[in-house]
Parts: sequence; structure tokens; C-alpha cells
Amino acid sequence: MPHADPRSERRNIRQRTIDVRHLTSLQAHILAEESRHPEASGDFTWIMSALSLAGKIIADKVRRARLEEVLGEEGESNVHGEEQQKLDVLANDVLIRSLGDRANIALVASEEDEQPTIIRRGREGGKYCVLFDPLDGSSNLDVGVGVGTIFSILRNDPDDDDPIHTVCQRGDEQLAAGYILYGSSTVFVVTTGNGVDMFELDPTIGSFMLVKPSIRIPARSKTYSINEAYSDQFPPGYRAYLQHAHANGYSSRYIGSMVADVHRTLLNGGVFMYPPTTKHPDGKLRLLYEANPMSWLIEQAGGRAYSGLERTLSIEPRQLHQRTSVLLGSPEEVDLVRSFFRTPEDAGFWKDADA
Repeated sequence: MPHADPRSERRNIRQRTIDVRHLTSLQAHILAEESRHPEASGDFTWIMSALSLAGKIIADKVRRARLEEVLGEEGESNVHGEEQQKLDVLANDVLIRSLGDRANIALVASEEDEQPTIIRRGREGGKYCVLFDPLDGSSNLDVGVGVGTIFSILRNDPDDDDPIHTVCQRGDEQLAAGYILYGSSTVFVVTTGNGVDMFELDPTIGSFMLVKPSIRIPARSKTYSINEAYSDQFPPGYRAYLQHAHANGYSSRYIGSMVADVHRTLLNGGVFMYPPTTKHPDGKLRLLYEANPMSWLIEQAGGRAYSGLERTLSIEPRQLHQRTSVLLGSPEEVDLVRSFFRTPEDAGFWKDADA
């Protein structure tokens, strides 16, 4: 057996050392971002630490869900009248407990809960509010489809005694937003207003490591993501776009889990659509927990995001669990879809909201 070349082995060791030095953890990355702002106090690092800890716990539970018999319905409905999955409840509890330990958080609001959870209020309270959808796409867990956690961080108003009013902020007022995808790997995607960065959990060291900085969504891709089973209920503009797509060689890619669908759209381009329907004329996605954080991520990556004719991030929230439609993705493809909105009704503004 030939002897290994010592020089070659040294080069391999040196190369591995160089590769390790170029790896950046989520916490180190956020600290570096904060160093660019002299007024920053390091608070974001603590929040991201709590979110990453919760993500690791939830990822482990998702992987072992069948082994630990935590698949299926909990037996109760959430505030939206939807059957809660066992892991919905577990993920919700994990996030509230993880975030509740951080002194800089005033309150948290979950898609699963009717009211925000007040942690600290008043002048002595925390500076931030964290909103989240604890486990988006959880109904797909029993068939192994990727699911995820979506989060949004807002500035707290210590003089506002109404927690619901405090968190009902426009999407363009977010301080940070992102999602954690639990799939073939556990991925943490985040923006703090300086572009979009992707981290992947390295289970050997237990840290999220930077794998794709400054993500830019492709300007155009002939791919669309939508549940076409409801196409007969879509507004005319969406139906016209789909006819165009069918006639021009487009590919349809729809998973049915928003985090997974938007993640693919972010990386590969195309457009994700969740239009209004005759049954849900206001749309079905939650503005604060789903549409706003995802729309800001897409915009920060160079894409566009609309709800009907209005930019999603400009919508003034009126309710904690307000619903909306969503059209987001590659800028040229979003513009193409919107070119079919020749009247307000084409985008979904029915005169009879009870139709």
C-alpha cells in the first residue's frame, strides 16, 4: 500500500483549517451586524439566540415526531377555528418559554393564541415584541413535508397600554424577520434590513452556520407556486395569468407549506401566490405572522410583494389576526402577474364581500 504524501496531507489539513475559519455562526453574524451601528446594545443577539435555541428544540421534535407519538391533532381548535396539531402546541410553548427568558422582550404574539402574551410592560419593560407562527404547514407533518417557524420582531412602545395596538404595526416597520425551515436540513433565514442571509444547523457542533450570505432572488423564473385546485374561485387577473403560464411553458411547484414554498421561490425564483377566493375574499394568510415577515424577506432579497393592488408592507393592520392575500417573488414575474390586474376586481376586490 503506497504511503501518503506528507506534503499533500499538510495541504489537506491547511485547507480544512481555512474552511473552518470562513464559517460564521448566527450569533457572530448578528454581533457583526450590530457593530455597524454604534447605538446597538446587543439585544438582537439575545433574541436570535432564543429563536435559534427554540428552532433546535423544535427541529428535534419534528424529526422524532412519529417515534415520540406527537403527530396528529391535539383535540382542540385555535383562535382561527382550525384543529391544532400536537406539535403546534409544543412549538408554541417552546417559543414562548425561550423568548420569555429574554429581558429585552416586552411581549410575544402567536398565531395560535387569541391575545398577546405580556412578559414585561411599562418603562421597565423590554424594547421589543416578537410575533410568530410557531409551526407553519403542520398539517403536512405526518407525510414528511418540510414545515417551519416564521417570526417578526417589532419595536415596543412602552407608553402604549394596549398590547394589540402595540403589535399592529405595518410590515415596513419590522426590525427583523425570518423563518426556520425544518426539512432535509434545518435552515435559518433572516433579515435585519441589510439583505437576507441563510444559516444551516450543523448538528455536530449545535450551531447555525452561515452558508449563503446576501441572497438575491433571480429576477425572473418561469415557475409559479399556487394551489390551483381553487382556481375557479380566483379573481379574473390570477386566472388570466395562469392561462398565460400554461400557454408559455411554465412549471408549477406547490408544496402546501408556506415556508417551504417561499424558501424555494427565494432561492430559485418564480412567484408564490395565495390569492383571495370567493370563500375568503380578504385572503387567508395572516398579515402579521406570515405575510409581513415573508414579504420583507423577499423585498430585502430584491423581490416584490403585494396584497391585491397594495404593497403588502404598507398595509395598516386593523386586527391582531388579520388575513390577507399574497403575491410575492421575482420582481419581473410579480410585475407580469400584476399586468393582468386591469381593474380592482381583477386583483380580488369583490363588491359583495359576503359572496
